[in-house]
Amino acid sequence: MAGSDISQRQRPKVGYGELLATIADHEKYRQRLPGGRRAIFQFRDLSHLTMAGVDLAGADFTGCNLQSVNLADTNLSNAVLYGADLRGASMQGARLDRADLRGASLRGADLTGARLQDADMRDGVIAERDQSGRVQLRKPDHEAVDLGGARLVAADLTGANLTGVAAGRTDFTDAIMVNCQLARANLAAARLEGANLSGADLSGANLKDAQLRGAVLVGVNLENTVMAGADTRNVLDDKPQGRPLAELGVPIEEAFRLYRLWVETGGSKGRLFDFSRLDLRQIGPRPGLVLTGATLDGAILQGLNLERASMQGTKLQDADLRDCNLSGADLRGANLSGALLVRADLRDADLRPLILGGDRAFPANLTRSLLRGADLRGARMKLAWLDEADMTRAMLDGADLSEARLPQRRN
Repeated sequence: MAGSDISQRQRPKVGYGELLATIADHEKYRQRLPGGRRAIFQFRDLSHLTMAGVDLAGADFTGCNLQSVNLADTNLSNAVLYGADLRGASMQGARLDRADLRGASLRGADLTGARLQDADMRDGVIAERDQSGRVQLRKPDHEAVDLGGARLVAADLTGANLTGVAAGRTDFTDAIMVNCQLARANLAAARLEGANLSGADLSGANLKDAQLRGAVLVGVNLENTVMAGADTRNVLDDKPQGRPLAELGVPIEEAFRLYRLWVETGGSKGRLFDFSRLDLRQIGPRPGLVLTGATLDGAILQGLNLERASMQGTKLQDADLRDCNLSGADLRGANLSGALLVRADLRDADLRPLILGGDRAFPANLTRSLLRGADLRGARMKLAWLDEADMTRAMLDGADLSEARLPQRRN
């Protein structure tokens, strides 16, 4: 338990027999079957046990010793983990949406790829039993949820409340922290490279010596935030970057209309535009946008909805497409070499070769692209060039990678 050393006598040990029986009863409870009972483990010792892949949504672990437990891929949505000790726990891929983690200790825990949407990780109190068995409440020594040294790489913390959290040296690389409440959080020396902190409240937070390289800080509240020594290289914030839209000579709406007309008439009408290095984040949702063959090298499209877009043969070299919705997009023969596609939604996207008359085929080029955490489920990627691409944690279920040039495995 956070900041506490309650004896094992006060925390009766849970054996595997009891654990399995309780899980079975909880499953019946979840399915509303006869004999079902909600799993309640309040003030018990479950340290070092394995509950990987189990559905324990809504279970109550108030004040439990959960040190070094295996909760990988476990469903703990809406679970109560108030004041629980989760130090060193293995929680990769766990679901903790709306979980109550107030006053918990997650020091050194591994939550890589875990989902903690709307989780409550505010200050809490420690619950202890005295010798008469009565529950006593007190503030933990650190007075905050302890994430020190934890690993939350690529975790989804959308809307989570981490007000006042102690997260010094915690690894949030590539994490989704959109609309996170981080006021007064201690993030000293934390790793936040590539994290999406759009809309987050970092007022009064300590980011001294934090690693923020390549992070997204759009719409972030940085009032009274300590940033001394923080690495903010390549941060994407509210300031416009790249070429100004005024260089197009017409409003962006008119540019898109004229370009589509140029495509549809084979160049006899409309107008050809160069969209390279433009910051297009302000264009809003654009499902079905026609940019066939367009030049968008180095353009910033982070977070845009471009589902079902027509982008056959489009030049997107070094473009910023992080967090983009490109599901169902036609990207046949597109040049995405060096593009940033971290967390991009490419489900069912068409990344096959573009066939232009006779036997001329232009494969989709994703050489050196960053596809960390990208969703490529169902994507058609036959013959795609993926040399030196970073596909760490990419979701590839149902993707067609036949004859694709795949990146070499990293040692």
